Amino acid sequence: MCLARRFRHHLAGLSSLLSTAAIISGCSTTTDAPPEPPPMLKASIPPVERDPDFIPVLRYGRYTLVELAPASAQRDLMRQVVQVSIPETRKATVGEALRQVLSRSGYKLCSNDDVATLSALPLPASHHRLGPLMLRDALLTLSGSAWNLSVDDGARTVCFTRFAAPDFSPVFPQQQAGSHAAGRVERRPLTAEARS
Repeated sequence: MCLARRFRHHLAGLSSLLSTAAIISGCSTTTDAPPEPPPMLKASIPPVERDPDFIPVLRYGRYTLVELAPASAQRDLMRQVVQVSIPETRKATVGEALRQVLSRSGYKLCSNDDVATLSALPLPASHHRLGPLMLRDALLTLSGSAWNLSVDDGARTVCFTRFAAPDFSPVFPQQQAGSHAAGRVERRPLTAEARS
């Protein structure tokens, strides 16, 4: 009990000291006018040029930074990743697989005679499950090497045209009538050409 009484006595003394200091400081006034701020200088700020390598980011959580830029697959829709899974129980065609790949890509298949020919072809067993692949690679895989892919980004259509079929008929040099009649055959040395 004695300790509590001493504590209260010190508190009373401290509060009276604080109130006296407040009264004394409140009574003092200054007659000096506040100094005028220095005149502001006009500064021209040059326009900020954007750094082409600058990519704005946003912080998510404590350790994650997210770019505020579209992904490459959002800029070029042919780079989006697709996956194809055609049931093997039915007789699937290349056209069904192409339509399934393009169903959520933003593109549609054009209608021409070459596309109708390609669409009617049976789907190979190895193409029943494709991916994950980029859309362009999936379309080229499904069509095969005999078809040329053309994309119209403005209309968002995908077309296929058949490459010109190679001519496998033998080509003989024109023989002179006299040499053929005489039974002579012209022989030329074989030369190897470097292909690049």
